[in-house]
Amino acid sequence: MKIDRLAEVRILFSCRPAHGHFFPLVPLARAAVEAAHDVVFATGPGFLDRVRELGFEAHPAGIAVAEAETEARRRHPDGDVVTVMITMFADVLPRATLAGLEALLPVVRPDLVVYEMSDVGAAKAARDAGIPVVSHVIGRSMPPEVSALAAPRMAWLWDGELPANPMLGDAVIDLWPDTVRDPAVLALPKVIRQRPSAFDLDVPMPELAGERPLVYLTLGTVSYRATDVLRAAIDGLARLPVEVLVAVGPGDPAVLGEVPANVVVANFVPQASVLRRAALVVHHGGTGTTLGALAAGLPQLVLPQGADQFVNAAVLAETGAGARLVGPEVTADAVEAAAGGLLADDAVRQVASAVAAEIADLPDPAAVVQRLTELVRERA
Repeated sequence: MKIDRLAEVRILFSCRPAHGHFFPLVPLARAAVEAAHDVVFATGPGFLDRVRELGFEAHPAGIAVAEAETEARRRHPDGDVVTVMITMFADVLPRATLAGLEALLPVVRPDLVVYEMSDVGAAKAARDAGIPVVSHVIGRSMPPEVSALAAPRMAWLWDGELPANPMLGDAVIDLWPDTVRDPAVLALPKVIRQRPSAFDLDVPMPELAGERPLVYLTLGTVSYRATDVLRAAIDGLARLPVEVLVAVGPGDPAVLGEVPANVVVANFVPQASVLRRAALVVHHGGTGTTLGALAAGLPQLVLPQGADQFVNAAVLAETGAGARLVGPEVTADAVEAAAGGLLADDAVRQVASAVAAEIADLPDPAAVVQRLTELVRERA
């Protein structure tokens, strides 16, 4: 990916060391490289190899979410989920990122910092260094009631002058099309719209029969933590006259046991290519898969497992672009019935197709790179 031309702008992307935090930034980072800009990533030490595998320069900064959770639970051994989460994302994680970037920024000397929305310590590091900074949506904003609780704990990040959304700052790159937009983003003073653009990992497409409709099933890169849910979905889908492709991420496919003949299991798949072949997507409700399926005009059955996946599931169901099964509702029988209904429902496909048209009209990453370089020049 190296380009032997003088880079016009040096952009540092900061993200948590996890696939769901890194992958959404890749299309924009690649577009910046294609435009002859210099791109550098900062992330947790354990994820540097993954970033470098895709051709990006990468430096350590910050810690993993699991490390932050351990520290937050040490501080609050009897704390509820909200207390632990606020401690993680308003204190432990941003302080770790800030410390790493305070040392890195004088060495890398970027002209612009782009941080994925949860890596908010990067915003303070950039502001303290006088560098323009923009957040990048990777999911939904915190619910209003949680945001109200978190805001006082995040005041240190903004020198006491909190923006409308303390995770997104004052300027944000927004990937959501109009039908399913995050209302909190609409309140921000500077929003740069971007088309969500999937990218394919350099992994082979699994061998598929190709004679029957393809259902793509994934619970993201942490599916190994929800084996029972994945197994129930496999058993329900396998009863339908379809081929089922299951992506389990970094987990061990063997934990699923023997699967039916019309089911293929892989770790990672070229998701963009899979979506072009699929008739239905059954997944956890992660933003990348949600937007990828919408961009492909596909109906979705969402089985949310955590974080903002429940909101994504609710939004899809409310807009008629899909259906959801939550918690104990996820049984083989329920998955079979819901998936079969979606495959036969033209109305759901029409809604998904309409959202796909909205996505196609959004600016592509190359256009957003141009907007970002203009921001830098305005500050110069």
